[in-house]
Amino acid sequence: MEEFYIDSDGTRLHAKLDRVGTEKGPLCILIHGFTGHMEEDHIIAAKDAINAEGVSVLRVEMYGHGGSDGEFKNHTLYKWVTNALSVVKYAKQLDFVTDLYICGHSQGGLLTMLIGGMCADDFKAIIPLSPAWMIPEAAREGTILGADFDPKHIPEKVGADEWEISGDYIRVAQTIHVEDEIARFDGPVLIIHGDDDEAVPYEYGVKASKLYKNAKLVTIHGDDHCYTRHLDEMSKALREGFRDLLA
Repeated sequence: MEEFYIDSDGTRLHAKLDRVGTEKGPLCILIHGFTGHMEEDHIIAAKDAINAEGVSVLRVEMYGHGGSDGEFKNHTLYKWVTNALSVVKYAKQLDFVTDLYICGHSQGGLLTMLIGGMCADDFKAIIPLSPAWMIPEAAREGTILGADFDPKHIPEKVGADEWEISGDYIRVAQTIHVEDEIARFDGPVLIIHGDDDEAVPYEYGVKASKLYKNAKLVTIHGDDHCYTRHLDEMSKALREGFRDLLA
């Protein structure tokens, strides 16, 4: 494992590269979710599952999360998009990489969907895990992860029990329309979602699978947002998914 930082317009992004072997081969970028980091159990499990199928993994923490620069309360989806574009550029310059994939959980799954559309030619496939792509829609309606506000008169701070974000997060989210980026990606999409997800309704996984041109939805029955009840089934779905993608 290699640990380092990737520059994103002056923001240092904490990264770890878990490479498989020494020969050229595929690489998957792996991104955590809102309030998350690269050492969470479900992120480690995803990394291990992808590595097990012969794919190297580049885990990166976005602005305001983990060991990366920035304060959590000041992060926005625009900042995350800029970060992810920098990570894609970095990954494409690695001399051992043949094919490139991107996988993200929750808000990282939303980011995966956005970057998949923006950089459609760069990815062999994208893998959103419990993708929180309802965030922009919810922001336009006046709610974000349990915190309510007036969507036409956005406060300077929005928060719940364990987190607080600036009003800029809401202002940015309201401008994003994920369906535009879904329409731009024609490649394979593997969506993994628990049908007892308490944070991102399972229906959004179903809806995304129907909107993409070439998507497969794997349902983890009875599981929550971070797969705490059936982490082995999420890992199995990833392994089988990559086995199909690499065939």
